Amino acid sequence: MKKKKVLTVLLLLSSACGIIQAQNSSNDLKLSLKEAQEYAIQNNKMMVSTRMDVNASKVAVWETVSNALPQVTASGSFTDNLKLMTTLLPGDFFGKPGEKVPVTFGSQFNSGASIQASMLLFNAPLYIGIETTKLANKLSEKNLAKTELDTKESVCTAYYLILVSERSLEILNGNIANLNETLKSTRSMYSAGMAESTDVDQMISNVTMVENTRSAMQLSIELNYNLLRFQLGVSAETRIHLSETLDDFTSDINIEALLSQHFDQKQNLNYILTEGQEKMSSLALKSQKSSVLPTLAAFYSYGVNGMGDKISNQQWFRNSMTGLQLSIPVFGSGQKYSQIKRAKINFEKAKTTKEMVSEQLLLQEKQLRYNLVNANLNYKSQKDNVDVSKRVYASMENKYKQGMASSLELTQSNSFYLQAENNYVSSLMNLLQSKLALNKLLNNMN
Repeated sequence: MKKKKVLTVLLLLSSACGIIQAQNSSNDLKLSLKEAQEYAIQNNKMMVSTRMDVNASKVAVWETVSNALPQVTASGSFTDNLKLMTTLLPGDFFGKPGEKVPVTFGSQFNSGASIQASMLLFNAPLYIGIETTKLANKLSEKNLAKTELDTKESVCTAYYLILVSERSLEILNGNIANLNETLKSTRSMYSAGMAESTDVDQMISNVTMVENTRSAMQLSIELNYNLLRFQLGVSAETRIHLSETLDDFTSDINIEALLSQHFDQKQNLNYILTEGQEKMSSLALKSQKSSVLPTLAAFYSYGVNGMGDKISNQQWFRNSMTGLQLSIPVFGSGQKYSQIKRAKINFEKAKTTKEMVSEQLLLQEKQLRYNLVNANLNYKSQKDNVDVSKRVYASMENKYKQGMASSLELTQSNSFYLQAENNYVSSLMNLLQSKLALNKLLNNMN
């Protein structure tokens, strides 16, 4: 019996551990850059909101179209006249000339039911409104594509920031380990009378300074991870592991191929959206101009009315009619003219905005190509500078251990080396961002 209880407890514990592991794994994400972008497309809050806008615009199209379709309404009524209306009529009708005779009209109970159908035969603003909502739906889809492009760019930036920050942390950790070895040697030299106490203090100060820098970098890395979590649309507790390294991205940069790619500003989403706004303004102008046109509608109704002094004994009569209704605007005190004039101004403004965006995109293309070339040159220069600074520091460290250089010279050499590493990492990030910006402009984010 005891063995069965022990076995049951073990089974329960193993099940609980399995559930905990499953929960932990659900909070872990190991992502390449492409996987991170795809994940963000599905879960980013801005993407979710923009997809809702697209769905709402589709509903708006049907809502506008339905106004041009036949409309059918039905109604019914029942009235209990508790006290019928009485009026006075001349007595001449009843053989009592010169008198007023009270007469009651109507019946105590009245019932009625009717059905009405109507349809617009001609309404120019409505037809233009249908065209406008269809265009708005297309623009919402283009805006979704632009949001997707922006989301991919933001994920890329956060991904790069994490990798660059982690590379900086690796450099600092290596430098701290090296400084600690130098500090250990300095203490030994001080014990042997080959160094002064100020040399030990200087090395301790160097280690403390770099450790403080490392702490700040660790905080920066966590902030960058939080930025990526926000773009992915996951909770702050989610652990993210990046499956790609900086070397994967730097080895993949082909500056010549990217610079040789043709740019057509008319295929850019910003231009397409601006062009869509111009078309929307044109339709708004047409709608205002067409508002002075007549409106024609057809209608048909059928109904029955019941009357009687008893609910169960009423006389029923049918009625029906059909016809056309024409509405012609005659005089609007200049309001229509003002609305047309304002719509025309908005249309001209939209045309100017489209031209301005086109010019800005062409200037932006030239600037981004220039930025990429400069960023690549600076990256190569800073990479060479790191190699030089590293060799200088190693040489100075060797001289210091041999007593041929002071601790101050070693500190300065180490500062120059760390500055070179920092410049290199910054130039690398600048190169990646320049490449990303041009890729986005050329629509290479897929």
